Amino acid sequence: MGPTRNDRRASCKRGGESRRLVGEPVTEARHLDHLLERSFPSFGGAFLRRIWELLDEAIGSGVPMTLSVSGPVTLSGQTHTWLNPLLDTGWFAYVSTTDAACYHDGHRALDGAAENPFHEVEIFGDDGALRDERTIRVTDIGFDEDVLLEQDRFLRAVLRQSEFQHKMTGTELRYLLGRRFAAQERKNDVREGLLALCWRKAIPIFVGAPADGSVFLNSLDLWVGERLGGEAHGFDLDLHAEVFESCAYHRWGLRESDTKALGTLILGGGVPKNFNLQPEPALSQILGIEDVSGYLYDIQITTAPITDGSLSSCPPSEAVTWGKVDKDEYRRTCESFQCDYTIVMPFLAKALLDKRARFERLEGELGRETLLERHPEAAGYLRPPEGYRLYERRAELVEKLFDDLRAHERGATSRNDYPLAEPNDEKR
Repeated sequence: MGPTRNDRRASCKRGGESRRLVGEPVTEARHLDHLLERSFPSFGGAFLRRIWELLDEAIGSGVPMTLSVSGPVTLSGQTHTWLNPLLDTGWFAYVSTTDAACYHDGHRALDGAAENPFHEVEIFGDDGALRDERTIRVTDIGFDEDVLLEQDRFLRAVLRQSEFQHKMTGTELRYLLGRRFAAQERKNDVREGLLALCWRKAIPIFVGAPADGSVFLNSLDLWVGERLGGEAHGFDLDLHAEVFESCAYHRWGLRESDTKALGTLILGGGVPKNFNLQPEPALSQILGIEDVSGYLYDIQITTAPITDGSLSSCPPSEAVTWGKVDKDEYRRTCESFQCDYTIVMPFLAKALLDKRARFERLEGELGRETLLERHPEAAGYLRPPEGYRLYERRAELVEKLFDDLRAHERGATSRNDYPLAEPNDEKR
C-alpha cells in the first residue's frame, strides 16, 4: 500500500520556498538523472530540471499516471524511440491522443512499407516538386502517397470484420485495431507500434475528436457505401459511453488505486489535453458527485505561449480554477515547460528508464526490503510492469461509477430546469 494523498501533504514543502542554486560540473555527473538534477541551475534549464524532478517524484511515489500526447508522434517514429519504452513500464494507466496518431501508427506494418519507406525531407524545400513526385511531407518527414492509400484499404478491410459490426466506445475500437495492427506487425516482422503495445498491456486509448482523422474517414466511406446500396456497415461510436468510461477510470484512481491520487504527463496540447483533464469536471460539475479531486501531479511540455489564451498553453494553475488540478498541492507538484517535447522527451525517458534499471540491479544485490529502506521511491519505479490493465476492468469500473450515481441524490429536477425564453421565427 503506497502513501496516501494526505500522507504526502503532511510531509511536503510549500511552493515558493527558496532553495540553493544547483551547479555541479557536468564532468561529475555519473548518470543522466544526476545531470538533470545538478547541472541545470537556471533559466530554461531550470524548467527542465523541475520537470524531471516532478516526473521522478510522481513515478517514485507510485501514482498512476495518464499520458496526453498530441502531434505526429507515431508518424515520426517517436513511438519506437521513447514513447513505447515509457508505456511498457506499467506506470501509465491510460492514454489520450489523436485519431491521426492512431491512423499513422499502422503505416510501417503495411505490406508495401518496404517499398515506401519514411525518409527525411527539407522543411523549407520545394513542396511543389514533392507533390509532383507524390511525396507527402510532415515537417521534415517524407513518404509516398501510396502509404496513405494502402493504409486506407487496410482500414476499410479491418472495419468490415465481424468484431467491428456494432456500436462501441472509441477505447474498444482502438483496442481491436491494436490487435489487428499487432498481427500485421508480426506478419511483416516490424517493431511494435503504439496501438499494438496498448492492446498487449490493456491500456485504454482515448481520442477526444474521433471524426478529425482518417480512421473515422474510412468508416465514413463504408457508411456512404451502405447508403448507396452496398454492404451493411454496423460500426458506430458511442461517445457518451467513452466519456463515462474516462470518468470511471478517474474515479478508480482517486478511490481505488493504492495512492488515491493521479498524475498526468501532458505533451503538446489541443483536444488530447482537454479530454485528459475533463473527467474531474464531468464527475463533479456535470454528474454532481462530491469530493472529486483533480490531478495531484500535472507535468506538461508545450510550445504554446501562455498569452494566446488556448487550452494548449493553459498552465496547471489555471486548471486549478476549474477543479482539474489539486488546488492545495499544485505549487509544489505541477509545472509547465514551454518547449518542443520532441527535444527533451528522449532524455527524460532515458533518465527514468535508467533509474529503474539501477533499482532493478540494486534489488538483486540488496534484496527488496533493504532496497526500499534505502530508496523508498524504488517501490514506485519497480511497480509491476504489466501495469493497471484498466481496459480489461472497464465493465467493472463503469458499473461502480453507476453505483455511486444510483446512491447519490442528484436533484434531477433542479439540475435540469431553467426558465427558457420562448423562441419565435422573427429575425432581428
